[in-house]
Amino acid sequence: MPAAILCGPESVFLLMRRWSQLFIPTLREAPADAEVASHKLLLRAGYVRQLGAGIYSYLFLGNRSVNKIVAIVREEMDRIGQEFLLPALNPKEVWEASGRWSVMGDNMFRLKDRKGAELCLAMTHEEVMTDIARKELRSYKQLPQIWYQIQTKFRDEPRPKSGLLRVRQFIMKDAYSFDIDEAGLDLSYSKHDAAYRSIFSRCGLQFVAVEADSGSMGGSASQEFMVYTDAGEDLIASCPTCSYAANLEKATSQLTPIEDLAPTGDGTPELVHTPGKASIADVTEFFGIQASQDIKCVAFMGSTTASETLRPVVAFLRGDHQVNEAKLNFIAGTTELRPMTPEELEVHIGGPAGFLGPIGIAEVMTNGSLNGLNSGKELSKIKGIFRNNPTEGLKTIVIMDLGLQGRTNLVAGANKLDYHFRNVTPARDITPTLIADVRNINEGEPCPIDGSPLRLGKAVEIGHIFKLGRKYTSSMGASVLNRDGKEVTPIMGSYGIGIERILTAAIETSAAANGGSAYALHPAIAPFQVVVTITNVGDAALLQAGEKVAADLEAAGLDVLLDDRDERAGVKFKDADLVGIPYRINIGRGVAEGKVELVDRLQNLNQDIAINEAAAYLSALVTSVLAEASAAQSSHFSLLTV
Repeated sequence: MPAAILCGPESVFLLMRRWSQLFIPTLREAPADAEVASHKLLLRAGYVRQLGAGIYSYLFLGNRSVNKIVAIVREEMDRIGQEFLLPALNPKEVWEASGRWSVMGDNMFRLKDRKGAELCLAMTHEEVMTDIARKELRSYKQLPQIWYQIQTKFRDEPRPKSGLLRVRQFIMKDAYSFDIDEAGLDLSYSKHDAAYRSIFSRCGLQFVAVEADSGSMGGSASQEFMVYTDAGEDLIASCPTCSYAANLEKATSQLTPIEDLAPTGDGTPELVHTPGKASIADVTEFFGIQASQDIKCVAFMGSTTASETLRPVVAFLRGDHQVNEAKLNFIAGTTELRPMTPEELEVHIGGPAGFLGPIGIAEVMTNGSLNGLNSGKELSKIKGIFRNNPTEGLKTIVIMDLGLQGRTNLVAGANKLDYHFRNVTPARDITPTLIADVRNINEGEPCPIDGSPLRLGKAVEIGHIFKLGRKYTSSMGASVLNRDGKEVTPIMGSYGIGIERILTAAIETSAAANGGSAYALHPAIAPFQVVVTITNVGDAALLQAGEKVAADLEAAGLDVLLDDRDERAGVKFKDADLVGIPYRINIGRGVAEGKVELVDRLQNLNQDIAINEAAAYLSALVTSVLAEASAAQSSHFSLLTV
């Protein structure tokens, strides 16, 4: 068996199967409630069946592909870490120790045992891994450590949909690193970055690695691995000519120059009566200006974990830009934002909706330690100041978007019903708490690195790596002795991969290239690499030839499915395409001339080959495709690192 075809843990899949003896319940039509292509195809191909909302059973083919993905993940992770298996059922106390028992809210499945003790079904395992670390790790000599597991996770998803993309029970590879210092964490993070690129490349995925928001995980840095697909719910921006890629929550761009308005009068803010002109469209029409020459005000009340008091957060940005709430949350140290009510607008800004502006704002938070800080300088420090000063949270945080820097003579609300100001110059007339990037980028805006037009599109997240810092080890009391005998707190990283998301992303991208009705999986993760289709099992010569070809392919190290069913050839062809097997050998009339037809569904090519050369030819082809995928990690690493 050539090692290049299947080796290591993948070799367990080498056993020729006969379709006639398997349970592969294909469907001619997808259920009406199936939305995205992968959901429809997974059901039609007999990979999965739905048990409840967001709860799926994996049938023979689905489980086979999942196990192949798991084998690849395990092989790459074993190069850098040690595999554990942790309990899915967790006591409340361990989550309380980190402070996340309440933070997770309704997303966490909670239950009580017969004695009334509160437990949960784990969504992730930072707490459990840290609990092991705090009980077992005593010295720097035991560090670094990288521990991982491949296990079922649970999330009480409020709106399960899109098949395996948004579910309530899922399989995750989650890993955790413990290091003595930041330099050690950087190395562990780098190891995972390289391992992830290898995993996704070997699975045949075209992915981008993007800068991302850490969310409830916390930490100083995080990176998502994404696959572009219309089924995705995340928006990412990437540059086609350089390394830049980022989640919309982190993406930035260059701004093309905008022509400012000429001043009127003496150039100072001039009050203008604008009866009923409350929307951006109304204002631009009234003044005869572009939306980019108007100042938009967005006002929120933000929740924090440090205080029950809601924090007023006000942002000013160009009228043609949209605020990014994730950026705003990060800067303001808030966890959730809601629009201010009319009463709150009067209290914190001093004006009515539709006529809000920066001049005469009721209250502005100032803090000398923030002078000179902006989105490019220590935003984590800004966040810490806001989060750790609950009393400051009573004051209004005013943020001016970077897009207003250098602008002059703009139009803005006057904080007075039916009035606006013109000649508003931000540097002169706005006194913000800080200046920062709080907007969404738009498709085609110049890349911040090389100026090329950015691509903005939907994508599916398949993996996420975080630099957690000491959030968990500190809150849960984990410590070790350093070289000087001093007790120090280890620093952590957290690294996740959605196993089913790899399968889903592969199907989505292939289906998109095939009109949405069919797909072909990469030979590394397909349930079988090749299907040998006997067009007429009633013909003894064809049956004998099919058996021989299948046996030769298996002997050559290929993962083979023999379609020996007594069905019409057309039915067999459609089923073979439906279940996503990348290569098909048709045993038909050409056998009389010593030939079989090879259908390469990855390249959409058909060709006749000599029957006695089929095994060697296909073995070399699959070897080449697998090798190419393994080698692709280096190009991903050089082109797509942020």
